Amino acid sequence: MPTHQPSDVSAVVCTKDSAPSIRPCLVSLRASGVGEIIVVDANSTDGTLEIAHEFADQVLADPGVGLGNARNIGIASTSLPLVLNFGSDNVMPPGQLPLMIDALEAGRFQGVSAQTRISDRGFLPQGLNYWRRGRFVPGPAAVIGTPTLFVGEKLRDYPYDTTRRFSDDSELCERWTREFGARFAISEAWVEEIGKTSWPEVRVRCRMYGESDFEVFRAGRLKGWSVKRSLKSLSHPLRADLVNPLAALGPREGVLAAPFLAIFTSMRYAYWAKTAIGANQ
Repeated sequence: MPTHQPSDVSAVVCTKDSAPSIRPCLVSLRASGVGEIIVVDANSTDGTLEIAHEFADQVLADPGVGLGNARNIGIASTSLPLVLNFGSDNVMPPGQLPLMIDALEAGRFQGVSAQTRISDRGFLPQGLNYWRRGRFVPGPAAVIGTPTLFVGEKLRDYPYDTTRRFSDDSELCERWTREFGARFAISEAWVEEIGKTSWPEVRVRCRMYGESDFEVFRAGRLKGWSVKRSLKSLSHPLRADLVNPLAALGPREGVLAAPFLAIFTSMRYAYWAKTAIGANQ
């Protein structure tokens, strides 16, 4: 039996003009029984703040210098044993938070994530669902991303690197693994994602990944990466977003998923290149 319950969870939600999704997000967290909700808002002007004040225990200000910094603001104000980083576009279905808690404690992990699903139909939602199913397979993982459940004391003591604007998840997981042998996993739990099924939103995701790729690669090269390690970093989007998902999905679903996966991977590399060129000018 899990040592902790949903009431032992502090949920941190970072927002920026999130009015279309923030109400169902926060309602689902309240319904799941979390003990504390902290919203960190980056000067929203669309009504997000008014909704946040209805449901959150604390609403804090984000100065807008990066997601890692915004998360740290919320994390520093948490008071419960477990901390859930939750997207403002995520909705927690009934029964899924206990699955995350159970996975965290049963595997003695320092952090676990949940899978995300989209209920809309069409090429784009289907492609995103295939991408997630193929890429984020339940089990031990080197890096996990939102929504994530962490041991609260560890996260408060070793928070995100505020210099990383888009690669904060990767940096934290790699640093924890290197410094104290932390272990992470993707759980069987799932959450619904809403409001992200448009090509502009996909481009935003690919831009953030591309800028994260650049941040990680540049930091590694400054640390003296070998040619082999550099090539591994350069090939990461290809492996993560195309090769591995196709292998995990199997022949039939792989054929259906391949066009979207190829487009997604190409866009990610394009934004990596664009960021690198901009940094060198």
